[in-house]
Amino acid sequence: MILTLTANAALDRVIFIDEFRPETTMRAPRFIECAGGKGFDISVALRGLDQATTAIGPVAGYYGQLLVGVLENYGIDVEPVWLPGQTRLANVIVETERARHSHVMIGALPVTAGDVEQLLARLDAHLPAASWVAAAGSLPPGMPASFYKTVTERAHAAGKPVLLDATGAPLREALSARPEIAKLNRDEFMDTFGLSGSELADVVAAAQALHERAGLETLVLTCGRDGLVTITPEGTWQSQAPVQRAVNAAGAGDSASAAIVWRRALGDGWAETLRWAAAVSAASVMTECTADVRLADVEQLLPAVRVQPWS
Repeated sequence: MILTLTANAALDRVIFIDEFRPETTMRAPRFIECAGGKGFDISVALRGLDQATTAIGPVAGYYGQLLVGVLENYGIDVEPVWLPGQTRLANVIVETERARHSHVMIGALPVTAGDVEQLLARLDAHLPAASWVAAAGSLPPGMPASFYKTVTERAHAAGKPVLLDATGAPLREALSARPEIAKLNRDEFMDTFGLSGSELADVVAAAQALHERAGLETLVLTCGRDGLVTITPEGTWQSQAPVQRAVNAAGAGDSASAAIVWRRALGDGWAETLRWAAAVSAASVMTECTADVRLADVEQLLPAVRVQPWS
């Protein structure tokens, strides 16, 4: 079982329109409600890959009830921590003519010190059965920046490896706890560490320097059309799947996280792990729901994935 932790959950309401036209009345022929929050989305992708997963996260109110229902419909073992208030609503606006999406976030679910302790207690209870822990996403109001450091330390105390997908101060603080995999996208990486440079070669050089300086085991950067760049103890890899026309690109990075922890749990080496990660990420944009994956799509894409050492 792969255990996911979502600190800042949301209900994704995906609204399909032809094209966003400011100062006009736009009509959406349909919308769907999906799971939001990076950890929950990792669990959604894992279920598409037919993997067992338990998902922990704080939820509240009507949107929280809808979110838990969405997760349960995937067959996810949901462990919600119910709080007062209301779960965030993320309006994901998908422009079908331009194959692009935007997020409009509504609300926030603040937490107290007691709520944080509830989350950590739930984490401790499920750690013995977990093969990996994937903790991901932004932190809600009231949660200390040290939260992911604490999560990583508790997982390590139980002998469990951690993939951490976070940005800013929460990631910087957590690095001292040495998560096995730190993951973020290209822009988040540059912002988190105050770096500059627009060329991929500049980004990779900065990532390699951080990997060495911070003593990281593995650093994964999702780089859009440039695929995934992964710095491991054995070297740096770039993995790319054929670019797909996106139906809903939200959650593609979370799908890659799901594939990485799944294949590492199986004992795959990095080249094979990254082949799957690129294929799963590309397959996820072909579905309407956030981070939703069809295994048949993944298997069709796998032969065309390119994995090569960075040079």
